[in-house]
Amino acid sequence: MRILVWGINYAPELTGIAPYNTALCQFLQARGHRVRMVTTFAYYPAWRKALEDRGRLYRTDTLAGVAVHRCWHYVPRRPSVLKRVLHEASFVGGSLARVLTLPRPDVVVVVSPPLLLGAAAWLVSRCWRRPFLFHVQDLQPDAAVGLGMLQPSLVTRWLYRLEALAYRKASRVSGISEGMVSAFRRKGVPPDKCLYFPNGVRLPAATPPPAWGGFRLRQQLGADDFLAVYSGNLGVKQGLEVLVEAAARTRNPQLRVIVCGDGADRHRLAARVAALRLRNLTLLPLQPEARFQELLEDTDVSVITQQHGAGGAFFPSKLLASLAHGKPILAVADDASELTRALKAGGFGVQVSPGDPAGLAERLDELAGAPARLLGYGRAGRRFVRQFELEKVLADFERELLQLGPAPRPAPRDRRTGRALAPSIR
Repeated sequence: MRILVWGINYAPELTGIAPYNTALCQFLQARGHRVRMVTTFAYYPAWRKALEDRGRLYRTDTLAGVAVHRCWHYVPRRPSVLKRVLHEASFVGGSLARVLTLPRPDVVVVVSPPLLLGAAAWLVSRCWRRPFLFHVQDLQPDAAVGLGMLQPSLVTRWLYRLEALAYRKASRVSGISEGMVSAFRRKGVPPDKCLYFPNGVRLPAATPPPAWGGFRLRQQLGADDFLAVYSGNLGVKQGLEVLVEAAARTRNPQLRVIVCGDGADRHRLAARVAALRLRNLTLLPLQPEARFQELLEDTDVSVITQQHGAGGAFFPSKLLASLAHGKPILAVADDASELTRALKAGGFGVQVSPGDPAGLAERLDELAGAPARLLGYGRAGRRFVRQFELEKVLADFERELLQLGPAPRPAPRDRRTGRALAPSIR
């Protein structure tokens, strides 16, 4: 089957949506499908393109057999609401022009955000007379309103109309959490169009990992330190200032907080760390995959933070990698968030409400003195995460795509006997 995947993030980006788009395309290509990816030049989470990509309009790469068609788009140095709108609109416009020059696929998979890709996909599907699946990684309007980035207005009404248009015109609407799928139904999507397509993770072997070389946090920071680690995007939704303030309140001298990543909020976090003169918090850049695995092995507790009001609109995919490595979770999230629901269902950690640095500091000190409790959380996480094993998740999704694609042609038959003829080999 010929499959076009259309989304703003792809390899070599290391965090966010890109690893899941990349895994999907490479899996489908390996299964014998002809896959094309339409995306942009890598920029996330640093919000910077590589020097060699700046000013380029289009380029086609081949990664693991997948044709990756990259398109120019505007990347603001410091994103604001208006700049984010221009950022996404520029990608939608440029990529739409590129998509229409490509061979017609059997099915289109559109990954949102950007939300506006839904309307663009509808136009393309009408031109090509092909179905499209609208895959939602983030309920953008709900998240923007929940975070206070947008107030109820004409703009938000138009965003919800764009969202409704995408849901109405898509042949399937998929989401990465059960709560997100329930939100689709509340928004009027028929149940038979809703699809649960979670992000997946490769489960490491149960045997102890080999000795790593070249990058060991414990060697650099002290073998006895208790390491509480956050790794990922440093943006508004994450609300990481609560972790900085908590680090200033911890009492255990051997407790160290590691914040590893990049994003739009990094400069503000770094300024606050400097102002507080924190010696127990280390800011690291986003690590390549091999070093990230080493970082996970050194972690005593993985910290995942969310801003108040954002947790119902997205599911933190960074959770899966931590659970796969048997790491306990300290979640800063609302009671009604998808993260808290998963934590309570799996029993793999503890939760603190956003905006409570004193409570977070108390939890960090408490967990640093409870190794047996942490071991139990880690084992529970390994059990919980098995349902997200990458190959199984992608194989289930492939079956859904095959139902959207063209029906297989019947084998030719002998006119005299009616028997099916063997296919000719050319």
